[in-house]
Formats: sequence, structure tokens, C-alpha cells
Amino acid sequence: MKVTITSQCMGDRNCNNLCPDVFEYDEDQLKSIVKFDTIPEKYEDVVRQAARECGAEAIEIVED
Repeated sequence: MKVTITSQCMGDRNCNNLCPDVFEYDEDQLKSIVKFDTIPEKYEDVVRQAARECGAEAIEIVED
């Protein structure tokens, strides 16, 4: 699974709070970023949840 954060990110940090092991807030870009090129399997379910709960629909998932 690969994940990207689009420019639609509002910076509300919900994904960061839900899964801080995968997402972090970039103060320079004023949006969340993904810490991995490929998401470790143990985080896949919570990343899907973060994408579903993202108000800006800014989390894009590409399944392997």
C-alpha cells in the first residue's frame, strides 16, 4: 500500500492523531506528510480509517 497526501489537506491533523506512526505534520508545507514510501502491513487498517475520516478527502491510497 502506498499513501499520498494531496494539496487538499486542511492541516487539521486528524490523521496525525489517529496514526502518528505513519503521519506527521510538516510545519513548512502546512500539511500532513506520510513517513513511509510503502505502508507497513500492521498500519494498513488504521491508514484506511484515516482516509475514510479525512474531511478534506486528502489521503489517497494505492493498494499494491
